[in-house]
Amino acid sequence: MKRRLSPLFVAGVVLGAALLAACGREAPQAEPLRPVLTMVVGATESQAASVYAGEVRSRVEQSLGFRIAGKISERLIDAGAVIKPGQVLARLDPVDTALSAGAADAQRQLAEADAARFRELKAKNFVSQAALDSRETSLKAAAAQSDLSRNQTAYTVLKADQPGVVGQVLAEVGQVVSAGQPIFRIARQDTLEVAIAIPESRLAEARKASDAEVTLWAEEGVKYRGRLREIAAMADPQTRTYAARVAILDADPRVVFGMSASVRFTTPAGSKAVTIPLSALFQHDGKPAVWLVDDAGKLSLRAIEVGRYSDEFVAVSAGLSTGERIVVAGVHKLAAGQKIRIAERGADVAAANVAAHADTRTAQR
Repeated sequence: MKRRLSPLFVAGVVLGAALLAACGREAPQAEPLRPVLTMVVGATESQAASVYAGEVRSRVEQSLGFRIAGKISERLIDAGAVIKPGQVLARLDPVDTALSAGAADAQRQLAEADAARFRELKAKNFVSQAALDSRETSLKAAAAQSDLSRNQTAYTVLKADQPGVVGQVLAEVGQVVSAGQPIFRIARQDTLEVAIAIPESRLAEARKASDAEVTLWAEEGVKYRGRLREIAAMADPQTRTYAARVAILDADPRVVFGMSASVRFTTPAGSKAVTIPLSALFQHDGKPAVWLVDDAGKLSLRAIEVGRYSDEFVAVSAGLSTGERIVVAGVHKLAAGQKIRIAERGADVAAANVAAHADTRTAQR
């Protein structure tokens, strides 16, 4: 005869089996906290620099040309020549001007003789005063024409009126040139400066700059003191940049007209600014922001205002205070409210770097 199991016994067996199965399974482990590179924000001396490429030029540049038209018969200097005031640079063919001067002198002599005869006739009352006045006027006109012709002859010789260096030669022997056409481009060597273009976004920064540092591409490591001399009042309509000139205060013979140079501006010392790495920036709704880390390791997003960008750093004008901790790498894979572990030891830093690089590659894809 089969014995029937009571319902209470069956329920007890099932409950015991369930408890044994539950004890056999391990409790789920919490996900490890991600190591993250961070930094504590601090105020530094605002010596952030902006660098501009430019060309060495002279403050005083002029184009020299003949005051009359003619054919160039002689050129006495070449590009790069150092000239002195009064030095002859070129000559025009003087044949035509010499003939004109000769004809004007002949007319002057004729007018002088004619006026002399009328003075004698007037003294004897053979001619009227009006007739004599007419001859005197003709004499003055002939004399003026003679002087003008002599000046024209002198204008066939082109001379330097100030010291400098010849930057360009714009005409050659045998070429017929018009009056005022540039023949030489002359630059003063004692007023060298660098011509640069400043974007409108950095115009205010450049105007506040206390110092400038000039370096030549051809002379690596050599630095010269500079000072911002002028900024154009209007922007270039094509590039939207403002032409500016930086005077080189201690130029030496190595600084040559036309060289490529770079100008580095620095803001006045003593002003405090919050500077963070460029990698710490996170774009939220099209605006710059950073991830803040609280004492418990929890993340929160903070919008900031950027005052200036450089190659590796940004100057924060609003939104951050000294003493706050921010994330400086791997910002694209973080979320608000997420808890992280601050990377402090060597292994943590290496792991944080690997994670940040992986996030960067993922974001680029």
